Amino acid sequence: MTASKRVVLSSDHADIQLRQTIADHIASQGWEVIDIGPTTSDSTDYPKHGREAAERVASGDCDLGVIVCGTGQGIMMAANKVKGIRCGVCADTFSARMIRQHNDANMLSIGARVVGKGLALDIVDAFLSAEFEGGRHATRMEMIEPAED
Repeated sequence: MTASKRVVLSSDHADIQLRQTIADHIASQGWEVIDIGPTTSDSTDYPKHGREAAERVASGDCDLGVIVCGTGQGIMMAANKVKGIRCGVCADTFSARMIRQHNDANMLSIGARVVGKGLALDIVDAFLSAEFEGGRHATRMEMIEPAED
């Protein structure tokens, strides 16, 4: 990994500490982290944060994204509304690796109330270290893309 690889992070208000822990962990591995908040525990809406992170990835400003909310589900749904985003919720390392290798996922969603800090960091590592395998998987991903139009 090189510093030229950029990862955007966002969360809702309830998950700031886990997001910041993930940001520090990713940065220590040489990734450039773009943490777009929020920065306070004031109540905020996860759809806004999922969409903002997804727009950074879809525009090419960031290579990948990691988003966090209580279950990971709501923020993932918001991110997937942005054209070009392939985001999955993962609560285990196998799924995190597979969404990159087989589904060319460009965003990862984590449920802070589902996994603990240690597992969350392992999930992030599995996601960031995996590469899309292409081949038959690329053909399948092409079948999904027209649905976005």
